Amino acid sequence: MSYAIIETGGKQVRVEPGRFYDIELLPVEAEGSVTIESVLLVQHDGEVTIGQPFVQGATVEGTVMRHFRGRKVLVYKMKPKKKTRKKRGHRQEITRLMINSISMNGSALASSSAQQEETPVTDQTTAEAPTTEEPVAATLDVEQQETPVTDQTTAEAPTTEEPVAATLDVEQQETPVTDQTPAEASTTEEPVAATSDVEQQETPVTDQTPAEASTTEETSEAASE
Repeated sequence: MSYAIIETGGKQVRVEPGRFYDIELLPVEAEGSVTIESVLLVQHDGEVTIGQPFVQGATVEGTVMRHFRGRKVLVYKMKPKKKTRKKRGHRQEITRLMINSISMNGSALASSSAQQEETPVTDQTTAEAPTTEEPVAATLDVEQQETPVTDQTTAEAPTTEEPVAATLDVEQQETPVTDQTPAEASTTEEPVAATSDVEQQETPVTDQTPAEASTTEETSEAASE
């Protein structure tokens, strides 16, 4: 990996080919090329070159992608006991710069096109990855062949459940006996209902006794006279 440290807009920025950076506004139209000669440091293949203050013959080339404004910043000023209040907003002008290459004495040390050529190597490694996954698929096939053994054990399980079903049938045959007992209980309840009918028939006698009681009282009064 190669990178450089440049100075632009009063700031120091670490840049790499193939990346874009937001820096202070540059007097260049969009899609225009820019060459920056204020290079403070260059690193390439482990070799570091430090400038005093700039590296002689080192340049960084880039392309202006677009110009835009940053986020709004509020500036608020006040003076106590003076009734002075000032509120202002500010948006900084920014240029988005794409770094194309880093050059030293006219020869390009690193460029974005070189990095794009290196990327297919990583794509090839991902293509080779399925070959390493084949043993995993083979192990899955072996496990699938072993699964019928467990399926057979589950098939044998219903045979062990047949005695349980037989016991359930025996219990169902015995249940009518318990069902018949409530029927007998209903027959036993019939005398209770008969007794209740007898009581209902006797109740008018008890209702009639007050009238008879009045008549008996009249006869007793007549007898006393």
